[in-house]
Amino acid sequence: MNRQIIEELVKKDYDLIQNKIGSFLKNEIELRRSNGVVFGLSGGIDSAVMATLCAKFIKEKSLALIMPNSKITPKSETEDAIKIVDSHLIEYKLIDIGFIHKEYSKYLETSPLAFANLGARIRANMLYYYANARNCLVLGSSDRSEFLIGYFTKFGDGASDLLPIVSLYKTQIRELAKSMGILPEIISKPSGPHLWEGHTAETELGLAYEEIDSILHCTIDKNLSIEETSKITEISISEVDKIYRMYKKSEHKRTMATPCIL
Repeated sequence: MNRQIIEELVKKDYDLIQNKIGSFLKNEIELRRSNGVVFGLSGGIDSAVMATLCAKFIKEKSLALIMPNSKITPKSETEDAIKIVDSHLIEYKLIDIGFIHKEYSKYLETSPLAFANLGARIRANMLYYYANARNCLVLGSSDRSEFLIGYFTKFGDGASDLLPIVSLYKTQIRELAKSMGILPEIISKPSGPHLWEGHTAETELGLAYEEIDSILHCTIDKNLSIEETSKITEISISEVDKIYRMYKKSEHKRTMATPCIL
């Protein structure tokens, strides 16, 4: 692939970006007369970046929920999440959703994919419970890469009131994380929602994030055709077409419910 595209993407003023996100969070809390924010912390790079931003700008108004499913979530993920809140002195709650998830299985018909996504929707329930109880806003941790291709569970990890990092591609998130001093092992670990054992994003998607970001940047930001994108990125037409189809197919995830206009 053409690495010049990624080099262009990551060339940003990350101090300025931090400050813009910080101002956004402060302004939204004030505008909506909220007491603060609640967010899920998995131990992955996106939520680690969000936790670090919250710690820097709104620490006293932040609550992190660490919600592993102990039968699926790697132990290292939970350990990393706890390291993050401990290092920043952020209030947090640790809730193992495995028992809740298992209880659902007693009453539902079998569907492995639906049951996997149910885990994300259980976490959304927890976030909105605490947001409701504390008059807080829920932060979503979707980055631009995953948001555009719909790589999130609708009404699960896609449920939120604010999306602080949704303008940044995954490759840019990694650079932002470096600029904020986030642990290298968190930055370099494979991203994954861990909806089932061994679940990682790039394995499921079949492409690296650098390829995905290059394709999205050309087709969405620059409005280039699939053929033009393939030529510029040096990525096969079939893979460019795959990502673009994911973008189009997942449009419903990025909008409110479709109304019937009478």
